[in-house]
Amino acid sequence: MKKIYILYALPLSLILWSCNDDNNEISDPANTVEVADEEWYSGGKLGTVFNTTSFAYEQPTPAIENAGMAQAFKFGEYLFEKDFNENTEGAFCGLGPVMVRRGCLYCHPNYGHGKRQTEYSANTMGNGYLLVVTDETDTYLSSLTGMPQTLATQPFKAPIDETQIKIQWLGYTDEWGNTFDDGERYDLIYPEVTIPAEAYYVPLEVTKNGVVTTVPHENVLVRLESTIGVYGTGLLDAISEDDIKAEYLKQESYGVSLNPAIFANGEWVKTYSNTGKALRYTYGLSRGPLQDAAGANAIWNITNVTRSNRRYNYITDTYAVVSSQDPEVQRDFYRYYPERNITGNVETDIYNFLMAKDLPAEMSDDDYMNFMIWHRGLAVPAARDLDNPVVNKGKKLFNEIGCATCHKPSWTTGDDVVCDPSGFFKEGDDRLPRYPHQKIWPYTDMVQHRMFMENDIRTGWCRTTPLWGRGLSEMVTGASDRLHDCRARTVMEAIMWHGNARSDARFSIDEFRKLSKEERDAVVSFIESI
Repeated sequence: MKKIYILYALPLSLILWSCNDDNNEISDPANTVEVADEEWYSGGKLGTVFNTTSFAYEQPTPAIENAGMAQAFKFGEYLFEKDFNENTEGAFCGLGPVMVRRGCLYCHPNYGHGKRQTEYSANTMGNGYLLVVTDETDTYLSSLTGMPQTLATQPFKAPIDETQIKIQWLGYTDEWGNTFDDGERYDLIYPEVTIPAEAYYVPLEVTKNGVVTTVPHENVLVRLESTIGVYGTGLLDAISEDDIKAEYLKQESYGVSLNPAIFANGEWVKTYSNTGKALRYTYGLSRGPLQDAAGANAIWNITNVTRSNRRYNYITDTYAVVSSQDPEVQRDFYRYYPERNITGNVETDIYNFLMAKDLPAEMSDDDYMNFMIWHRGLAVPAARDLDNPVVNKGKKLFNEIGCATCHKPSWTTGDDVVCDPSGFFKEGDDRLPRYPHQKIWPYTDMVQHRMFMENDIRTGWCRTTPLWGRGLSEMVTGASDRLHDCRARTVMEAIMWHGNARSDARFSIDEFRKLSKEERDAVVSFIESI
């Protein structure tokens, strides 16, 4: 894919700082705050590109260029942009036997956030939705994979028939009647998802304390979680473990409500795979170091393309049992997998194939290496218009009303010692781009908070999503949808979904509602500029 680089000059003047001013006139110099040169570099000097085109999310970082990794980055990009196929050898082979998507771009249109959908189709470009299927206690159904699959290759059948999935968008009226005191209105919508019992290929089961129980269909909950942009994830990986823990300690000392399943009494309750590494990716903080998270996981389990350190399928035992006993699957299994006719018992051969731990590696180590160079090497678009008086006023208000408490503006990366719990990459691996000691501006505290939204995210705890680069989403992806399930179509809607009476952000929303329309618009302009 062609890359276009656009450079523009950075302002060198600094604007005078003012912390206390009640004048609502945005043009008043007293309403401005200092814009340091470094703030334009959202990803630091090693991680920022000045590009405002539809290719803004796809650029390599300066660190990639400095390390001579441009060609490897390009090869890794191919793996992200192309569909995988059912071939047993050759380029992009190894798809299936079941999968969430055939390729990465379906979920990450132009590398950005998924788009709001009115119907579920895994083959729709821009559908970043992952199904979240649980029982009434928010426990994932163990008969389905954590990211349930709706596609399959012959002769297998998808665990869920996606043609029967229904998404309904409902209106929501908040306690203010979706109206500001000055009369300006906003709309709020949220999704309800239903899947009939006959759409499930597998029984509905949960496993708790080693005990498997059947879940009545009426007790099954289905929600949506959309993908976020993949750019800048390498920079977040470069934040040190000590600094992330320090943020938790600070918030705990201030009495902030923290997820007790993650952190309590000054210590981690849960780390990534018990490695001691901080959980830092996904809304649910389910993943740790980038080399065993996010794309490293998805390039395997979304497509079920095996590699040397993942020589097994992303499949549940329940699915393997059901498939092995399916007469239609048995009838055609040896036709598609003649090499798996090992025992002569087709049920046994199907089950053993699906649950095997020693399958051939379908993605080469070189391809996986290039993919991770690309993934860790994606740059962040520079901030824009920070010297605009309206944007600058919005920045001042963003800080004053408390938005920056959770959307922490900046971090400074550590030594960036590469960590990979899976063992593929070695500590400090110099085969990957690195970002030591960079001041970056992601606008996230890397911590989970609760907003108590209607039909909320699973568990109610959601990691603060980075805001950097999101103002370019409309140009890059064709949509501006925000929040975990794309319920917010605009920045204003995203802000007002923070307003539940029990929300951790309620104070900020109360303060936001006190602003004039001009001031509210300035806050939105600032958010879209970073």
